[in-house]
Amino acid sequence: MSIRGIYTSVNDLRKRVFAEIANLSYNYKDGDLSKLEEIPYIIIPGEVSTYRDSVFLERAIVRERMRLAMGLNVRSASEQAPVSAGAEECVKEEKYYEPPLINIIKFACHSCPDNVVRVSDGCQGCLAHPCKEICPKQAITFKGGKSTIDQSKCIKCGKCIDVCPYGVIQRLRRPCATACGMNAIRSDELGRADIDYDKCVSCGMCLANCPFGAIADKAQIFQTIQAIKSDVPVYAAVAPSVSGQFGPDLTPDKLRPALKALGFEDAIEVAIGADLCTIEEAKDFVKEVPAQKKFMATSCCPAWAAMAKKLYPELADNISMALTPMVLTARLIKKQHPGCKVAFIGPCAAKKLEAGRRTIRSDVDFVLTFEEVMGMFEAKDIDFKTLPSEDTMHGASADGRGFAIGGGVAQAVVNCINEMYPEMEVKVAGAQGLAECKKLLQAAKFGKYNGYLLEGMGCPGGCVAGAGTIQPIAKSTQSLGVHMKVSTNKRALQSNYQDILSGLEEGLFDVPEE
Repeated sequence: MSIRGIYTSVNDLRKRVFAEIANLSYNYKDGDLSKLEEIPYIIIPGEVSTYRDSVFLERAIVRERMRLAMGLNVRSASEQAPVSAGAEECVKEEKYYEPPLINIIKFACHSCPDNVVRVSDGCQGCLAHPCKEICPKQAITFKGGKSTIDQSKCIKCGKCIDVCPYGVIQRLRRPCATACGMNAIRSDELGRADIDYDKCVSCGMCLANCPFGAIADKAQIFQTIQAIKSDVPVYAAVAPSVSGQFGPDLTPDKLRPALKALGFEDAIEVAIGADLCTIEEAKDFVKEVPAQKKFMATSCCPAWAAMAKKLYPELADNISMALTPMVLTARLIKKQHPGCKVAFIGPCAAKKLEAGRRTIRSDVDFVLTFEEVMGMFEAKDIDFKTLPSEDTMHGASADGRGFAIGGGVAQAVVNCINEMYPEMEVKVAGAQGLAECKKLLQAAKFGKYNGYLLEGMGCPGGCVAGAGTIQPIAKSTQSLGVHMKVSTNKRALQSNYQDILSGLEEGLFDVPEE
């Protein structure tokens, strides 16, 4: 069971923190960051706690959320310093994320049970005692007519769960650990969640599924707004998964005016870059599979690509070398508007890590999630209903917009190959969620997918399920489907990218050395 798609107090706190940091940045001048000390009292007013046992604990957690929202490092409960300590670094527009990107606020962690089998209060104390009879370690006894499990003997085999006629025996697992397809969540010495950063690929599924809001990623809200306020124009590159993310009042025809109201010079849809990526991957697949590579895997999901390179380095050459839609779009913007800055707006925590790589920094200056941009809309008090309507950005194809859903990348590439080489048949396999992606690559390693195009999506459902999304996954998928259907251009080769590319091809597709 997942809490994704339900608007909770955790989502509300995140939005309020983002809005306050955005408001601070919009109104910042003369080096005055003193309002940082007031924000915890604005978000958590009064003397009575709302969510936890102590109002002081609530404010302490908000302080660390604020620091992360400004791109600063999270602190432990033992560190004594004002929330603004080191915040002057955030005023620098060129500041980039310092690892780690995904952080656990330890004193917000509930120390959830991890893989513990327990009997709930619903036990009826039945005469048959099937749970006791089937237990291979005699870990179950009956006290006061109720089943009890001796945790020192329990081996978590789950046999008692399967035979209980009332279904009252449960396996409790940390939601963050369950959501992590890399098995990167462990316990520290106090039983709190801890991240093994050697395994973590910053997909953000742990933060999206933590019901206590103890996990958060760093943000560049403050820095982006400072850049917007400067003399340098800042362009927004918007991911295809934006469809429906900001609610029914922000329709595709109002997206550009909305982003301009935040101070962006203009907005360009990253689906244009997706069309370019599609064509590059189609050409590469035809050229390299199977002549040079046994199979080819898509490259646009940074969590999937990072996982593949971490766990299967021997297969790294099979990951497409095509630049991602985010990078291609940023390069196009900077070729059209030399000296500008680019902010990628999307659903993904891992994109922040991708943009922070040494070879990408010159192309993508800032990465914001939809959640963070919603905080900016709140800070500016923008009423979507009053915005004018404009044409929907730059005429990307339906296939380019379909990159945001599971299976969409591979389908776009297949459609492109079918247009260029009608006689060629392309076999496809895909996986969503890193746990399933691992299985896919394991099978590929042993030759099951020779000759195939493989698509991996780090988030179950695709980019519409990214950690920085706002709307329920099914609703976002539906909204995107509508946007794809009304697209004038259906395939990547029909996209308006040719109009934008005119005279800008030189160096656009060059892949830098790491």
